[in-house]
Amino acid sequence: MSYIVVRARSNVGVERSIRETMSYLNLTKVNHAVIIPENDQYLGMLRKAKDYITWGKADLATVESMLSERGRMTGDAPLTDALVSETTDYKTIADFAKAIVNDEATVKDVPGLKRVFRLHPPRGSKGWGGIKRSYVVGGALGSRGDDIKALVERMI
Repeated sequence: MSYIVVRARSNVGVERSIRETMSYLNLTKVNHAVIIPENDQYLGMLRKAKDYITWGKADLATVESMLSERGRMTGDAPLTDALVSETTDYKTIADFAKAIVNDEATVKDVPGLKRVFRLHPPRGSKGWGGIKRSYVVGGALGSRGDDIKALVERMI
């Protein structure tokens, strides 16, 4: 199981340890997203930065669209099936996305692929829905579970 993590708030007025935690997650700017595996270390980081990020469980369609539409190599070249087949054991982006969702691979497995996905701010009239409140009370922060895919689709 993997998680998609999206940064919702900036660094202004943030405690140093939380700022460092977000840099460990490679979330340096608002609307940046990463795909991370599920383990105790990452879950601790998510809990620590919960007031500045939102996350949820990754599904195949969302990861595949993130890789194909927003995946970038060094030099800002887009990720293609040819690059994936040359550098990994997977033939297409879809196969690679399936491996990421099942924790068989990580984004680091493609050499030169940037680990951060630069997304658009959430489209639509709702936008973030309030970046000062938790998702369970109608805001945008914290764990979303499976609802992360709706947010990421609006941001791709």
